[in-house]
Amino acid sequence: MQTNLYVLRLGEISLKKNNRSVFEQTLKHTLKFKLRPYSTIIRTSKGRMFVEIEEGTPQNKIDEVLSKTFGIVSYSQAVSCEKELKAVCTMAVRIMSRDLRPSAIRTFKVETVRSDKTFEHLSYDISREVGHAVLEAHPDLTVDVRNPGTVIRVEIRDKAYIIPYEKEGQKGLPVRAGGKAMLMLSGGIDSPVAAWYAAKRGIHLHAVYFHAYPYTSDEAKEKVIALARQLNPYLDGVVLHIIPFTDVQLRIKQVGLEEEQTLLMRAAMVKIANALARANECTALVTGEALSQVASQTLQSLSFTDHISDLLILRPLIGFDKEEIITVAKRIGTFDISILPFEDCCTIFSPKHPLIKPDREVVTRHYREAGLGEAIEAAIEQEEIITF
Repeated sequence: MQTNLYVLRLGEISLKKNNRSVFEQTLKHTLKFKLRPYSTIIRTSKGRMFVEIEEGTPQNKIDEVLSKTFGIVSYSQAVSCEKELKAVCTMAVRIMSRDLRPSAIRTFKVETVRSDKTFEHLSYDISREVGHAVLEAHPDLTVDVRNPGTVIRVEIRDKAYIIPYEKEGQKGLPVRAGGKAMLMLSGGIDSPVAAWYAAKRGIHLHAVYFHAYPYTSDEAKEKVIALARQLNPYLDGVVLHIIPFTDVQLRIKQVGLEEEQTLLMRAAMVKIANALARANECTALVTGEALSQVASQTLQSLSFTDHISDLLILRPLIGFDKEEIITVAKRIGTFDISILPFEDCCTIFSPKHPLIKPDREVVTRHYREAGLGEAIEAAIEQEEIITF
């Protein structure tokens, strides 16, 4: 099989010591799955992963996979040659030719990692000789050690590897290395970003969306499906559970004090998410809540909703402000979907003056007195499941 070689820098995975092989195997399995049906040969060595990908694999597919898979700090197409200085210089000259290098690159520097200490030349000497060879062959290039257009990395390992054009990865840990959790996904800006951060720490996510038809439109539901689809490459597959929530909300509106309705609704959501999480072997919930952003996200309100769940609730955005969240949402492609003008059930049923500092014991008693059990069970029984 003819292959193209890519070198991946693994970063945090390399610090896992005795557990490192578990993280490496998780990443290896993920890459093989995402690059199918094309064949791959993958091996790891000292903080690097060497991926040989079948020739003919579309470049856009390779970039899509490598740029959106957590656990990869950076990646680059690379070439290898025998461990001989002249061969290294020749290969570097070839790979920096006008035909192969991006047109915007005008400057470079050379960095060498000499993992094989038996190699006769020192790292500095290798960098100097490679740089000299490239300059002589390509007079349109210049050396810039402070802000180069590209860094030519030379690594002396089992072979010599020349790695010229690194692209940034997502960093973090491979998805599935950190367990499984249930994401509470709305159509807003925050929860998709929370999903991205949870996945970055290796968590594989299911997601639950609460749909209050006809008070919320089918367009609102389609918006959430679009968000799940946009997140899917980062999450390495996601199962979306759509819960009909109208009867639960109407029950709350009938029996609850107006200022408590947002908290009671949030409690019912957490209760349903908790049940779905246990049914799908998830060990935590994930929400997009940020401290004090809205009434249901004050310390007192969060304490109340924590009390409803017997699973850990993770809030990756707890200390973020809105601008920080929006910046990430734009980068991962969810922002333009989230701002589509289709409101979800949270906004439709929000009271004008929600309770900001609830007494947890009082609101918990009111929640129990609301008698939502049957409505919650019926909602779960009617769930719709979409697998990406």
